[in-house]
Amino acid sequence: MATLILLAAMFVLLWALLIRPQRRKQMEQQRLLASIEPGDEVLTAGGMYGIVTEIDEEDDLVVEIAEGIRVRIARRAVAGVVKPEDEAEEADEDADEELAGQNREDGVADSEEIVKEDVAEGTEALDRR
Repeated sequence: MATLILLAAMFVLLWALLIRPQRRKQMEQQRLLASIEPGDEVLTAGGMYGIVTEIDEEDDLVVEIAEGIRVRIARRAVAGVVKPEDEAEEADEDADEELAGQNREDGVADSEEIVKEDVAEGTEALDRR
């Protein structure tokens, strides 16, 4: 009897830790795939971003990956839908990186000016001697 209780407890633990979370994740993915509509930006499992232009049949999507370039992919190949908030955050990060790059370039330009001034002052000092 104790063995039967232990076996039942192990099954319940296995279900709670492994099976239930996996089922929940599958259901979320199925809901995501079912909610895809034309105009949504998607990320494929292969790492390509594109905008859904058409939905063919049940399992195919036509995705525009660049201007005028459309590919047909399986609905199952969609890893996620890119939300507009994600795009705004990426744009902010890109702007920050660009600003940092400009600051580095400005810093190099400032350093070059300082070196030129130091060389000019050194040359003038040598000329005075």
